Amino acid sequence: MANIRRSQSRMDSALFKKLNADIWEFRTHYDGIQYRMLAFWDKTDNLNTLVISTHGFLKKQSKVSDYEILKAQNLRTKYFLDKKSNL
Repeated sequence: MANIRRSQSRMDSALFKKLNADIWEFRTHYDGIQYRMLAFWDKTDNLNTLVISTHGFLKKQSKVSDYEILKAQNLRTKYFLDKKSNL
């Protein structure tokens, strides 16, 4: 939770890594375990930016798998389609 609070006030490269044009990896380490959450930004509101976390997992490899990135990308697409249809 401390790292989530820290990320609210600044973009810290130790916490966030850009995986592709749309998906970011939020990284944190606790008690010897590497936790990861994939996320994207919703900047459709001119006043606020919303960070949407798609899902989390324990990272056991040095690279995030293509499966996890594709899953996040699909959830991002669904989010914006749902948002557009609810306007």
